[in-house]
Amino acid sequence: MSLFWPSDSEFGRFENSVSNLFDDFFNDLSIARRTGNLTSKGNRNYNRSWAPPLDVHETEKEFIVNAELPGVSKDQINVDVRDKALVISGETKQDQKYKEGNTHIQERRYGSFSRTISLPQNAKSDEITAKFDQGILEVKIPKGETPGSKKITVQ
Repeated sequence: MSLFWPSDSEFGRFENSVSNLFDDFFNDLSIARRTGNLTSKGNRNYNRSWAPPLDVHETEKEFIVNAELPGVSKDQINVDVRDKALVISGETKQDQKYKEGNTHIQERRYGSFSRTISLPQNAKSDEITAKFDQGILEVKIPKGETPGSKKITVQ
């Protein structure tokens, strides 16, 4: 039984092919994530729902949620607490000036958006505040005592 070991040039071509395959896959994935899915006619489908990116930070006194909502106005945003969860939702509509003519590139997102975050047990949901400035929604969730918890001193 003989073993086949590719020459350096054959191995190099194989390695480049595999590398290119992965590069193409990740490039396609990145483009789809940025611009939405293609419809059967090849046009981008922008009227789908989307989820805004978030940062969640915790301090000693509160949780801070920052949602990135560029191009959204304050009156298009809903912030609710439902079933022990914070729900950030709303809808953006395409500008009417784009109804006529041809759009050659469209990377902005339109349609409904929603993001739900489970609240921790120690969240004071009745004291949550929200403010919107320069495309960033900041939601502050104060902390309280965890229900049913008690610090026990060891003697």
